[in-house]
Amino acid sequence: MNCCGLITVQKEPVPLKSIEVELEVRDHVATVVSTLNYENKEDKPLEAVFVFPLPGDAAVCHFSAKIGQTQIVAEVKEKQEAREEYDDALSSGQQAFLLEESEQSPDIFTLSVGSLPPGESASIRLEYVTELAVQADDGLRFCLPAVLNPRYQPQDSEGASVQVTSVPASLVPYSLSFSARVSSPRPVSKVESNCSLDPLQYVNTEQTQATVKLAAGHKFDRDVELLIYYKDAHQPTAVVEAGQVSAKPGSLMGDPVVMLSLYPEFPQSVMSSVTSRGEFVFLLDRSGSMDFPMGNNGHQTRISSARDTLLLLLKSLPMGSYFNIYSFGSTYEHIFPKSMEYSEKTLEEAVKKVEEMTDDLGGTEILEPLKHIYSQPCIPNQPRQLFVFTDGEVCNTKEVINLVKKNSGSHRCFSFGIGEGASSALINGLAKEGGGHAQFITGNDRMQPKVMQSLRFALQPAVEDISVMWDLPKGVSVTVLSPPITSIFQGQRSLVYAQLTGESSEAAQGCVTVKYSLAGHPSQNQLNFSLKPAEDTGLTVHRLGARTLIRSLEMEEGDDEEQQDGGVKKKVVELSVQSGVSSSYTAFIAVNKGNSEPIEGPLVRRDIPLPMLSGMMRAQCCALSIQCNSFVFDEPADDAFEESEEMLSDKEYAEMVDVPTINQPPRDPLLQLVSLQKAPGCWLLDPALAAALGKTSEEVEKTKPSAVNQEVWATILALIWLHAFKIDAKEEWELLAMKAVSWLRAQNAPCVADYVEAGNALLGCKVQKDVVGL
Repeated sequence: MNCCGLITVQKEPVPLKSIEVELEVRDHVATVVSTLNYENKEDKPLEAVFVFPLPGDAAVCHFSAKIGQTQIVAEVKEKQEAREEYDDALSSGQQAFLLEESEQSPDIFTLSVGSLPPGESASIRLEYVTELAVQADDGLRFCLPAVLNPRYQPQDSEGASVQVTSVPASLVPYSLSFSARVSSPRPVSKVESNCSLDPLQYVNTEQTQATVKLAAGHKFDRDVELLIYYKDAHQPTAVVEAGQVSAKPGSLMGDPVVMLSLYPEFPQSVMSSVTSRGEFVFLLDRSGSMDFPMGNNGHQTRISSARDTLLLLLKSLPMGSYFNIYSFGSTYEHIFPKSMEYSEKTLEEAVKKVEEMTDDLGGTEILEPLKHIYSQPCIPNQPRQLFVFTDGEVCNTKEVINLVKKNSGSHRCFSFGIGEGASSALINGLAKEGGGHAQFITGNDRMQPKVMQSLRFALQPAVEDISVMWDLPKGVSVTVLSPPITSIFQGQRSLVYAQLTGESSEAAQGCVTVKYSLAGHPSQNQLNFSLKPAEDTGLTVHRLGARTLIRSLEMEEGDDEEQQDGGVKKKVVELSVQSGVSSSYTAFIAVNKGNSEPIEGPLVRRDIPLPMLSGMMRAQCCALSIQCNSFVFDEPADDAFEESEEMLSDKEYAEMVDVPTINQPPRDPLLQLVSLQKAPGCWLLDPALAAALGKTSEEVEKTKPSAVNQEVWATILALIWLHAFKIDAKEEWELLAMKAVSWLRAQNAPCVADYVEAGNALLGCKVQKDVVGL
């Protein structure tokens, strides 16, 4: 294993020495500046290749290199032209740098550092801007990806998979420093992280500006995740950014661009009537990598956490809805031939099948099960809701997202990225194109609360006929850069970018109105904003607007390859070059034309390794044992895992890589109670329920008031127990508790207050009947 961090059998050193990251967060948007410091300690010129992940919706907008005292700023050029210029520079002995985005997935970049002379140092500066996603608890999530998991290459697919060398974190030969500055119109209430942070420092008395940095001694062994919380987070806002002085008026970079953060609010009357219909299709990843531990405590694997979550979801579904469960790896399976009506019989069958699910299906081929789901006819008056659970290790990301987009009219897609290294491009793309919501479950996060929030979104009435109307001063016109809004959920943010052309006074006001139909009723939300440009925003909003437009163009259907290459590609290249923002058709190229003497000697290529998680070691050891001395993944990790599964036992794997084997902990009492609930919402009075409540059957039977029937008594006890002992997990069980309360009301049981009092006496608590919902 000690050889793992070195690329060749000869153990030559790796030239990447350190990474410095500075993050600036302004409200909903982040600017990230990374500096990569290289040093060639060999006695021959070196070409270093560094493959690394970025957020899937990031707009890379600056790339420069400093060699000695010489600074070279890269230009954006058409990709093939940039590659040829890079090769020409190397062959003529010049130093050159090439940064390009993967054609399969927009969250993977390759940086080639060419012709570093012996003993020379190079410092590379990379800058990108990205939107921050809103989490279930209203925190804004920033993620600095440290881990690029080997992406699975589907069978029969064209194009080579990105080759990644991964090493144990303790052997990563470079260091990371990370600092962040946060500013917002609203006070910053707190900043949390999955890594140790130094205390938050406020810069001003209003607490609208703050700084924070990673604590000393951080190992770059996981994604660095920041959660930023503002007071009054749900206020709609607008930022107008002035155009670039040197750019031509009328062009995207020459005109002002506005970014709107909209938070539509639904009438309370609509929100109180949660829909009781829908076809719920769950798609679960069962590839080999789902066996890795969740977080650092190693108590649960990704697959076991997903099984528990599916149980909660199944118990929370409304009566009268339809459902089915698909699972996939190299092949796929489904529990029912088609979606079935939710009943006690179908629920029991599904729960039994879910409990048997393991990570035994090989690779990560998500395309075929999606095609099968979309081939099934929709059920009239039962809106289709698709829930996708995956650790996101696929490399045909664009193909998968395109398929979801093609079928966006027939369903909503909710996606969940499980564990470190899940592709943000895949997870965000599925939700964005499928009109749903994306969630990431990393570190020691519990999957259940995030997934249940998405179920609440799915149970909200579908919003139809969405339109955005602009009211601007005379002489000012608007060009919307964002794709049309396809979904609106209560409390969820929608970002809209638009170019404003024409002259207006500093005091001028604009207004934007979002109109839509909700549960058959016309609704609207309005935002008034000043057209006066904000001060000191750089060109962040322009670049994000350009990136949004580039992404939309790249996603445009183009079955005719020639037409796509001609029309869409030309537009993307023009926009990318004009805005200085990366795309799949362009690359950043920097050539040091100033070095007078050509570099002598043959060029040696070095691939820079990436850190891997300890939980990934098992599959990677397999790959090492299969591939002998090759430390680059020539074949997918999941396949490697499959082929050598029989070679070593779990215990032997663990000993080999110094990872403790995962002993299944006793079942969570909450899940034990939830598993006993029946489809209509009630519980049965039996020994299993008594055990889940921590009582004997005799105690539960003896204290039952004589007038109450057994199922009503059992259900009241379960509800009291949830409110008394699991209130901190209310977001996980709230929907199934609502179902239980509805069932109880339908029974018209008398003397409910007396039954609740008797239940409190038995369980030793003081829960009021109105708290329970009765």
